[in-house]
Amino acid sequence: MTLQQLRYIVAIEQYGHFGKAAEACDSTQPTLSLMVRKLEEELDVRIFDRDSHPVVPTEIGRKVIERAKMVLYGAGQISEMTRSEKESLSGPLRVALISTVAPVLVPGLFKFIGQNYPAIGLQTEEMITETIKDKLHKAEVDIGILTSPVNDPELLEIPLYTEKFFAYVSEDDPAYPEESISSEALFSRPVWIMKSGLKLFDFSRIGEDEMITYEGFFEGGRVGTLIQIVNDNGGMTVIPETHIGLILYSLQKGIRPIVNPEPRRTIAIAIRRDYIHEAMLNAVVKAVRQIIPAGMQESVIRRDYIRL
Repeated sequence: MTLQQLRYIVAIEQYGHFGKAAEACDSTQPTLSLMVRKLEEELDVRIFDRDSHPVVPTEIGRKVIERAKMVLYGAGQISEMTRSEKESLSGPLRVALISTVAPVLVPGLFKFIGQNYPAIGLQTEEMITETIKDKLHKAEVDIGILTSPVNDPELLEIPLYTEKFFAYVSEDDPAYPEESISSEALFSRPVWIMKSGLKLFDFSRIGEDEMITYEGFFEGGRVGTLIQIVNDNGGMTVIPETHIGLILYSLQKGIRPIVNPEPRRTIAIAIRRDYIHEAMLNAVVKAVRQIIPAGMQESVIRRDYIRL
């Protein structure tokens, strides 16, 4: 038994004619007749007296149709409720972000949401990637903002923007006079990282089973701390492009592009696949469009509205 079958029998009662009912249901008469016949077989009753003109329900058919109307009304209420929830722009919105994204997005998120959607109760928290995914699974946060790919089939991923990585070099470092830093040179010398704790990491001693990604430079820590460590202790580290604007202008002279290859990362929104709050999601996307330069934004978020 399907909702469509129930719609068919209600329409036949209304129009007293299979052909007119099929037209009203945007179907064909053979399809409608077949589906009604299957419903009658499933229930083991005759719903309509096909010998009368116009077609009328049998006695048991009238009872079935009355119940069908109640079921369709309830289904319509569910649809309306869901639509209302999808379009709602009020209530709590819990956003979890990795630590290297939070300083870039959080101030702008609060400003944009506060000015445009004051009924939304925005809450943000910094977490490492695995914690964000775990809390999304448990529905303890609504939206996660983290590095792509998320690599989780239970989560839906929406790319937001792509940014480059840059080196931040101490004035005392031999590489400071260089206009750019090659990836080979970067990984051939000790570099400050935060993976498994803040330390000066020597890539020449890395084990065969170890792998340090650019994202791993500041896993679980803040970029600003690494910059201060370099200023106070010498050496170099790696920072994401969006953090350049957060650095004091006097310190930006220590920034160098990384080349051959030019490393990048993509930041994405992650949500549960059963998340329905389209309007809330799009409020966050609109905020990101205001915060991140257009040239860095992925095409998917430049659309007017994202449909779930």
